Amino acid sequence: MSELDKKFLPRHVAIIPDGNRRWAKAHGLEGWEGHEEGAKRIEEIVREAREIGVSEISFWGSSLENLTKRPMKERQELLRIYATYFEKLMNEESLHTDAVRVRCIGRWEDQFPDRLKDILHRGIEATKHYDRHFLNFFLAYSGDDDMLQAVKRIAGEGLAPGMVTSQVLKKHLMTAELPDVDLLIRTGNDPHLSAGFMMWETRDAQLSFPALHFPDYGPEAFRASLAEYAERERRFGK
Repeated sequence: MSELDKKFLPRHVAIIPDGNRRWAKAHGLEGWEGHEEGAKRIEEIVREAREIGVSEISFWGSSLENLTKRPMKERQELLRIYATYFEKLMNEESLHTDAVRVRCIGRWEDQFPDRLKDILHRGIEATKHYDRHFLNFFLAYSGDDDMLQAVKRIAGEGLAPGMVTSQVLKKHLMTAELPDVDLLIRTGNDPHLSAGFMMWETRDAQLSFPALHFPDYGPEAFRASLAEYAERERRFGK
């Protein structure tokens, strides 16, 4: 694919990596093996995004429902994959040479085992002052839950209705530090949104639904999504 023009790149790309389990089933594998293959794609896409010049990328790793309703074996394997992947990520020298700030958003501190939480805290702490690139992972996250909790916090502060602005609402979300999403990609050949994922930040986002399960969505497919985005006209309601 030809070189992408940096003037037309999205600043913030969010990816819902759907289709891991369906990919595994189609290949005669266990569901967790699809998650493991998907983790490899995340590594590749993260590197590709930095090389291309995308400054911020977000991945929805798991919803609250993923960690409470999936079979126990799959949940255990998913947490194992997280531990392996994040241990490797947090030890990458490129996080520091490329000044990549890692954020983890969601209720993961309530849901994850101590070892995994320690790995995540270490990476967050080590990169908290970086500001050239941003890598966000949504873990045990539901946008519906995030919005509801934000409204409850605002109500608890006793603000008069006229004082509740869009800026006030944004400040109370888990995603308070994140910019709006320019391009939201959901793989899996099932074009829909779910659980209010980043509902505030995606209200003006361009949407892309590649007809690939996430383990088949590698750097070349990611570039194709960016090229498609570059061809679109963003009107923002005008």
